[in-house]
This record gives sequence, C-alpha cells and structure tokens, in this order.
Amino acid sequence: MNILVIAPHPDDEIIAAGGTIAKYSSQGHDVYVCIVTKGTMPLFSEESVRQVRDECCRADKLLGVKETFFLDFPAVMLEMVPRYEVNAALLNVVDQTRPDEVYIPHRGDMHLDHKVVVDAAMVALRPKYEHVVKRIYAYETLSETGWDVPNTVNEFIPTVYQDISKYLDRKLEALAVYESQVAEYPNPRSIKAIRALAMLRGATVNVKAAEAFELVRELRGGVSSN
Repeated sequence: MNILVIAPHPDDEIIAAGGTIAKYSSQGHDVYVCIVTKGTMPLFSEESVRQVRDECCRADKLLGVKETFFLDFPAVMLEMVPRYEVNAALLNVVDQTRPDEVYIPHRGDMHLDHKVVVDAAMVALRPKYEHVVKRIYAYETLSETGWDVPNTVNEFIPTVYQDISKYLDRKLEALAVYESQVAEYPNPRSIKAIRALAMLRGATVNVKAAEAFELVRELRGGVSSN
C-alpha cells in the first residue's frame, strides 16, 4: 500500500501523523511525505530554512519515509500563489506516488496555509483521474487545529483512530529532531503536549496511544488502477 502525507510545513507531518507513518513503514508499506511550503526571506533566514529542511529529512528518514517531496511554495504567503499552481503541483505528487491513502490537514485549522493546502489537495484528489485514491483522512495539528473561531465548520471531529501504542516513542524521537520547532510545555508544539494528546486519543478507544483522523472520503468496491 502507498501512503501520502501532505503537510503545509515541515514538522506538521510528525505532529499529525508521525505514529501512523512509523507504523505503516514498519509494516512494509511505502510512505511518502509532501511538504508544500518553504520559508523565504525576509520572514525566514536562509540559515533557518536550511536547518528545518535538514531536520525534516532526518525526522522523516527516522520514521521510514520512502521519499519526501518539497514543493517550495512561500510559507505564510501561500494564498498569494495562483491556486492552479498549487493544484498542479499536488496533482503531480499524487501521480508520482499513486497513493491508496492520503492524509491532509483539517480545513478548520487556524493557519491559512493549511486551508489552502486542503483545498488544493481536494482538487488533486478528485476521483476523476486515472488513479483514484481509496481513502482520504484529515489530521489534527496541535497549535493549529482548534485555535480558529469556534464553529461547526472549524471543529475537528475524529471518526478514525490509529493505534500507535508501539510507535509513540519513535514519533516523539522524530519530533525531537525538529530542534528549531519544538518548544517547552505548555506550548502545544512540545514533546509533552504531543504525548498527552496521543494518550488522550488512545484512551478514547481504550489503547495506550493513538492518532485521530476525520474520514473525508472512502471508496469501497470501486475500480482501482492499482
């Protein structure tokens, strides 16, 4: 099975689905990560961009990611990029990886980059192309999910839980690689906060640790190009 995790920024893939990535890769599945944006001057120094890119490659490798794609659209300015360019870039990654499952951000996230990525991903994942994805999941990202204006559209409502009890430590080890991004608790992007969320999601389904997702779309019994 091929798995594709689409992340607006480096470290989103670990915070949201690091345990699931480790689990699938350890089971022999091919896991791909697509990082959509890249920091640019003057908001981000060249040194900081190089550091986070290096951290991303090392963290993904630690989890067993087969390949990480970098699209290099401008971070925190993604809404300024013509939408068709983002759509086409993500469609190209889907064509290359031919995933069975795709993980995307939750559209109710605070960060506008996340919303743009969701919209572009759903265009690229329309079930009208030669390759049709079997399942699409939305993930939660601490520090983004749940921080926008509270309403029914922005609410993250988990419907699928992935047991990562055996892989939580590896997820946290990969997250620790992101020295430039990880902060001290109670910052949501902290090791302690990420562990606490995994334990909470696990307790919901009576396992030691879990990652939660919203099922966006699932194709059962249809014709597949695989």
